[in-house]
Amino acid sequence: MQAKRIIPCLDVDEGRVVKGVRFKGIQDAGDPAELARRYNEEGADELTFLDIGASHKSRATLLDVVRQVAAEVFIPLCVGGGIRSVEDMREAMNAGADKVSVCSSALARPELLGEMAGAYGSQCVVLSMDAKRAGRDAEGRVLWHAFSHGGRIDTGRDAAAWAVEAVERGAGEILLNSIDADGTGGGYDLELTGNILKAVPVPVIASGGAGNLDQIAHVLLHTGDDGSGAGADAALVASLLHFEKTTVTEIKKYAESKGVCVRW
Repeated sequence: MQAKRIIPCLDVDEGRVVKGVRFKGIQDAGDPAELARRYNEEGADELTFLDIGASHKSRATLLDVVRQVAAEVFIPLCVGGGIRSVEDMREAMNAGADKVSVCSSALARPELLGEMAGAYGSQCVVLSMDAKRAGRDAEGRVLWHAFSHGGRIDTGRDAAAWAVEAVERGAGEILLNSIDADGTGGGYDLELTGNILKAVPVPVIASGGAGNLDQIAHVLLHTGDDGSGAGADAALVASLLHFEKTTVTEIKKYAESKGVCVRW
């Protein structure tokens, strides 16, 4: 069994780590470099750095903060926010990123994914998808739409269809953010995660809603509305770690006790 990854997420705005609920009610959560150092020492498998204000405020990624974070970790670092071109990707990689994630820019110009993959390889290209429930179809199945600009704009694009297109264009991984579950502590959106896992052949990172250790272990083992689907390849965790409700080490120990294959 392939080892599942535990990935702390640093949502950064104006140089500080922040956290909200459903992308709103943002509050300060600490210094990016200090948190990065802590998670690296606790055994995180990767670290995700998302400059959450970049697309909304139309400014460049905070490369100086990326450099500070990269200096503190010896694990893969994924950087996202405000990356709109291969040159932006190059600057992020030169600042210490091992791969980059794109959301709004890819929705606006899907060709960007292929350009990035052509320059650095698909393994360095992550599609970050902010998805939200958008009603049901005629047969009663839940619909999810992909949102842009930090969850502010409904693109009307079906989440699974967009994931498939993104992978075909060059994305090597999907970072799946559930807007409905984000920051609630009510657990990951298992139905959404299972839906995307079935749609694409690349790794899927579940994000949004982690409130306890059992929810993290569960999404790594089972997804789907009935729990019958395969587990996510990785789990993104933010609030639980930032506010010191648990540690990466505790998450891994608990997940392993439930049958999840983790890396040590």
